[in-house]
Amino acid sequence: MSRHASALARALRRVPRAGWLCAIVAGLSAACWSIVSPPFQVPDEQDHYAYVKQLAETGRLPSSDFEISSPELVLTLIGLRYNEVRNQPRNHTISSQAQEGELNRDLAMIREQPAQRASGAAGVAASEPPLYYALEVGPYSLAGTVLGRLALMRLLSALMAAVTALFAFLFVREALPRAPWAWAIGGFAVALAPLLGFVSGAVNPDAMLFAVSAALYYLLARAFRRGLTRRLAIALGAVLALGLLTKLNFIGLVPGALLGVLIVGRRAARTSRGTAIRSVALACCVAAAPAVLYALVNAVSGHRVLGEVSGASARTHLSLHEISYIWQLYLPRLPGMANDFPGLFTARQLWFDGFVGLYGWLDTPFPGWVDTLALIPAGAIVLLCGRSLLSDRAVLLGRAGELMVYAGIALGLLLLVGLDSYRSFPATDAEYAQVRYLMPLLALLGAALALAARGVGRRWGPTVGALIVVLFLAHDIFSQLQVVARYYG
Repeated sequence: MSRHASALARALRRVPRAGWLCAIVAGLSAACWSIVSPPFQVPDEQDHYAYVKQLAETGRLPSSDFEISSPELVLTLIGLRYNEVRNQPRNHTISSQAQEGELNRDLAMIREQPAQRASGAAGVAASEPPLYYALEVGPYSLAGTVLGRLALMRLLSALMAAVTALFAFLFVREALPRAPWAWAIGGFAVALAPLLGFVSGAVNPDAMLFAVSAALYYLLARAFRRGLTRRLAIALGAVLALGLLTKLNFIGLVPGALLGVLIVGRRAARTSRGTAIRSVALACCVAAAPAVLYALVNAVSGHRVLGEVSGASARTHLSLHEISYIWQLYLPRLPGMANDFPGLFTARQLWFDGFVGLYGWLDTPFPGWVDTLALIPAGAIVLLCGRSLLSDRAVLLGRAGELMVYAGIALGLLLLVGLDSYRSFPATDAEYAQVRYLMPLLALLGAALALAARGVGRRWGPTVGALIVVLFLAHDIFSQLQVVARYYG
C-alpha cells in the first residue's frame, strides 16, 4: 500500500462512528426519494439523462441545448404520461398494472429496434461540465432500458448524498471542537434534510455539487484549526477543481474559498514564509488546471467558455438596479428601491416556503398552513442560534477571519443566483429563486442547528438537539408522503 493510501486509510479510521451513521442515513433517505419520485418528474432530469447518454454512446459532449431527445427517451416519456403529469397536480403518473404493462411493451419494442444513437441535444444541461455525467456513465452502462439505467444512476446520486452528510458532520466537528455532543446533531439534520434527499435521489449534478461544497467547508475549517499544510493545500485545490468540473454554479463559491486559502496562508507565513507561499501556490495551481483545460475544450468546440454563468461571471460591475433586484430577491425592499416583487415577501414565500417543501417540477408544495406552522420551530431555532452566538461572542471575535470566509462563500453563491435571475427579469420575476441552488451551503445549516442546540446550555442541549433531529426526520417522511399523494394518490 502506498504512503498516500495509508494516510487515507488512517484518516477514514479517525472518522467517528456518528459520522458514518450520518452518511448511511443520508444515503438511505436519498435512495427512498429515488423510489418515491416518478421517473423524470424532477427538474431537468431528462436533460441530465440525455447528457449521460451522449457521453456513454459517443464519447463526446452534447453539441446542442435543444430539447430534442433520442427516440427511446421520447417513447419512454410518452409511456410515463410525462407531459400530462408535469406541472398538472390533478394528473397522476402511471400506477396500474395495465399502464405498466403497456409501458413495458413499448420498451420491449425499443429493445427490438436497432440501437438509437444519442441526438447530441441535452437541453439546459448541455453547457455544464462533464465530471458528474462521466461518473454516471458507469451505472448507465449496467442496464438495458431507460428506466433501468435511470434507477441505477439515481442510486449513484444517493451515494453522493451520503458523502455530503459525512463532510457536513466533519465540518461541524472542526467548527465546534469543544462540543462533541453537538456534532451528530448537525450531521443528522443535514442527512435528513428533505431537499438533499429529493435532489440527490435524482439524476442531477447538484448531488455532487452538494458533496464537493461540504468537503470545501470541512477542509477550510480544518485549515483554520490546524494550519495550511502541503497535503491540505493539495486537498483544497483538488476540491476546488472538482467543484468547477461538477457544476458551474460552484464559481460563486470560489472567491470566498480563495480568500480562505490566502488567510490561512498568511497565518502559516508567520512560521515559514516560503512554505506558506508554496502551499498557497500549490492549492491555486491544482484548482485552476482542470478548469482551464475545460474552458479550452469549450472554446475549441464552440461552447460558451463558462457555460450558462458566462454572462454573470464576466460582469465587472453591477448597476444600481441589479443591486436593488438582488437585495429584494432575498431581503425586504428598502425605501427608494423600485418594487421588483410587488405583493411578494421573497424571504418567506420564495425561500422559506421553498425549503419547507416544493417538490416534483416545483408543483408539489405542502398546504399553506404547514408553511405557516413551520415558522414556529424555525423561529425558535434562529433565536437559540443567536443566543449561542451571543454567549460565545469573545470566541467569535478571535475567529473573525474564518467567519468572514464562510460568509464570503455564502454571499458569492447568493450573488451568482441573483445575477442569473436578473438575466431573465422582467420576463420572469425570479427564475432561479429555487432553494436547491442554495443547498451547497448545507454544511453551514448543520453548524447553525448544532449552535441552536447549544443555545439552551449543556444540560438541555442534547435533548433539544434530539428534538431538532426528530423534526427533520418527520419533515423528510412527510415530504415523501406528500410526493406519493401527488403522483399516486
